[in-house]
Amino acid sequence: MSLLEVAQSANTAFAEIPIVDLKCINDPDPELQQTLAKQIRDACINVGFFYVTNHGIPEQVIAAALKNMKTYFALPLETKRELDYTKTPNFKGYNAVLSSNNDPDGAGDMHEGFEFGWETLDESCATGASASKAGALDSRYTNDGSMAGANVWPDVPGFRASLLRYYHAAVGIGRNLFPLFARALDLAPGFFDDKTRNSAALMRVLHYPPQTGPIDERVIGIGAHTDFECFTILWQQPGIQALQVLNTHGEWIDAPSIPGTLVINLGDQFARWTNDVFKSTVHRAANRSGAERYSIPLFFGTDYDVLLEPIASCVSAERPSRYEAVTAGDYVKMRLQATYGH
Repeated sequence: MSLLEVAQSANTAFAEIPIVDLKCINDPDPELQQTLAKQIRDACINVGFFYVTNHGIPEQVIAAALKNMKTYFALPLETKRELDYTKTPNFKGYNAVLSSNNDPDGAGDMHEGFEFGWETLDESCATGASASKAGALDSRYTNDGSMAGANVWPDVPGFRASLLRYYHAAVGIGRNLFPLFARALDLAPGFFDDKTRNSAALMRVLHYPPQTGPIDERVIGIGAHTDFECFTILWQQPGIQALQVLNTHGEWIDAPSIPGTLVINLGDQFARWTNDVFKSTVHRAANRSGAERYSIPLFFGTDYDVLLEPIASCVSAERPSRYEAVTAGDYVKMRLQATYGH
């Protein structure tokens, strides 16, 4: 079957999220690569979400990031707001509880977060030092188009270093996934190479306070939405159910934290690129566990100057182009402005 025939016969009324084992992701055997790409294609066409095992991020890297996240979010609100995202032109820094609203029908998102983008791992990271001016000479800051600008960092020892270690490990996963996504679309494995040279990857660390007692359904951890970029790499805190994914029957399907896994979900850039062959699926998170919840999404996109227009193999007379072309950076900035009103 052709790619479009497979998409036409998609079963999007899923009842669970598939699991893909990445243990062979770097194996040069083309048959193994094609088998893995087929599993990913099925997940992308039918669900838009999948778990990955054997992802390669060391547990100690995750644990260090979580420890420093907890330290940071425990700071007084006025201290965290010194780096509020409204003080930067590129949405980086801190956002307080209810300062974002992902669902237009909602009344605010019940989480706080801290966002940053590409920055090199330098000597201060190796020593764990705090570095408010670190990375100022990194030329990638000046090549981000609509999202240009350096990161900002709080003066919390270990925070920047531990988060950047996790960030670069997750970016490595993203780079390894792109050839598989290309194979899944019947393209050459290197199709995305010249479109992802500058790691247009934004990472957020999130804290979801518990919601107890009477709950306004318009205010949950993060309201129903789709993500902006090509795909998201998500670490979820073990033992706390929050993430839910919407199928085409209008049912919210739980995506619990499974030990040793990450969640991969597709975003709007891939949906636009593939003319909706790959699904950017609506999802939400509600922390009703009675406990604090933490998560780490890394949003991996194409370079910001890349034009998002449907891939030729995803368009036909029966499936004409569904989107106007737009650069990736302009699209991300438009979505962030809608979310934060800034």
